[in-house]
Amino acid sequence: MLACFKAYDIRGRYPEEINEELAFKIGCAFAEVVRPSTVVLGRDIRLSSLSLSKALLEGLASMGVDVLDIGLCGTEQVYFATAHLKTEGGIMITASHNPANYNGMKLVRKGAAPISGDSGLKEIGQLVCKGGFKAVAHRGQISPTDPTAHYIEHLLSYSSPQDLKPLKIVVKAGNGSAGPIIDLLEPHLPFDFIKLNHTPDGKFPEGVPNPLLTEHRDKTAKAVIDHKADLGLAWDGDFDRCFFFDERGRFIEGYYIVGLIAGEMLRRIPNSKIILDPRLRWNTLDIVTSMGGTPIVSKTGHAFIKERMRLEDAIYGGEMSAHHYFRDFHYCDSGMIPWLIVTKILSSSGRTLSELIDQRERLFPCSGEINREVANPDMIMQRVREAFEGECLGIDYIDGLSMEFKDWRFNLRASNTEPLMRLNVESRGLPELVEEKTAYLLRLIEAG
Repeated sequence: MLACFKAYDIRGRYPEEINEELAFKIGCAFAEVVRPSTVVLGRDIRLSSLSLSKALLEGLASMGVDVLDIGLCGTEQVYFATAHLKTEGGIMITASHNPANYNGMKLVRKGAAPISGDSGLKEIGQLVCKGGFKAVAHRGQISPTDPTAHYIEHLLSYSSPQDLKPLKIVVKAGNGSAGPIIDLLEPHLPFDFIKLNHTPDGKFPEGVPNPLLTEHRDKTAKAVIDHKADLGLAWDGDFDRCFFFDERGRFIEGYYIVGLIAGEMLRRIPNSKIILDPRLRWNTLDIVTSMGGTPIVSKTGHAFIKERMRLEDAIYGGEMSAHHYFRDFHYCDSGMIPWLIVTKILSSSGRTLSELIDQRERLFPCSGEINREVANPDMIMQRVREAFEGECLGIDYIDGLSMEFKDWRFNLRASNTEPLMRLNVESRGLPELVEEKTAYLLRLIEAG
C-alpha cells in the first residue's frame, strides 16, 4: 500500500508521497469503488491544493463522474455539501495541521459517511497501485458550486442570536480557511471579533496553523489579555478543530470542552447517547451519566467516531484532540459549531469560561497529551503493561492500551498519522498523582 494511505485518510509529503499523478489515479479509483454519479470537491489553502484539485477532478471526470467544485473551503463544508446537495461522495484536499510540505485527502460517501481503511480506503489504494484505468465515453461535467449560504444558515441554527450576549472574542484563523466563515457569520452575531492572521495564505507566514503546539498559542493568549476579551478561539488550517482560551488567556484542554458540550447537548436532547474517545474519559463519563445520558467509548479517529455515531444514533461525539461531532451535522465534525454552542452557554449561564472549566479540572485533573518519538512501540507497550498489570483494576484495548486504577488511569497509543506514541494520564482530584504517574510512565517509554 502507498505510504500516504493512512488509517482514515490520505496524507503525505508533497510531491514525494502525494502529487498530481497520484491525485488523478485516486479520482479514477474513487469512481470505481464508490460508483458515484456526482461528487463534491473542495480544497484548503495549501499552495499544492489547487493543482491537486485539478488533477483529482480530471480523474473523476474521465470516469464519467460529475464534479461539484466548491473551491477553497474548510473540511466540514465538503461534509455539509455532500449531504445537503445529496451527492454520492465528497473529497476534501487537505493536510490539516501537518507541515507545509504535506497534503492529503479526506473521503466520504453519500450522506457524508466516512471512507476509512475499513470501509473502502484500502480498496481505493489497491486500485491506485494496480492502475490501468480506462476513460469512459461520456466525460463527467465540472460545475463550480457555492452552498455557503445554506451552510451558514445551518451553523446559526445551533445558537439563536437573540439569546447571545455581546461578547468580545479573539479569533485566530492562522491564515487558514476559517477567516472567511467568521466574516460571513459576523453580521448575524452580537460579537466583537478581534481577528488575528485572518486572511487565507498558503505560505503560512507565521507557520502552519496547529494550536496544539505551545509556541502557536502565545499570540492568541496575549490578545485575549490585551483586549480584555471574554474568549479566545483558534483553528487548524482546514478548521475542522476549534481550540479555546478562557478570559485569562489560558489554553483549555479539549477534554474539558468535550464535557461542557456533552452536558449542553443533553440539556437540549435528554436521555441521549454521547460518544467519547478512550484517551481521557472520567470527566465526560461523570457529566454524561449524571445527566441521564448514555456514554459510549469509541476508537479514536474521525472515521471511527462517525461510524460509531451512526450505529448508535448518538447526538454528539467528542475527542480531546478538539474534534466535535454532531448528529444534526450529518454525524460529522465541525470547528464552527462548538464555539457557537459555548458562547450560548456563556450567555445563558452568566459565567466565564474559567468558572465553567475550573471545577471540572479540579475534579478530574489530567496530564494533557504527551508525545514521544520511539523506535519500537510494541515493545514499549508490552513493558508498560507488564509494569502495571498486577495492580490495575481494569484494562482495555479499544485504542492502544488503557489501564485503570482506583484513583487514576492512563491511555498509551501509537499515532495513526505520525511516528509517535501518545500518553494521557488523569486522576480523581489528585493533580500530584497525575504528575507522579506521568513521570514514571515517561521513564518507561523513554527507556528505549
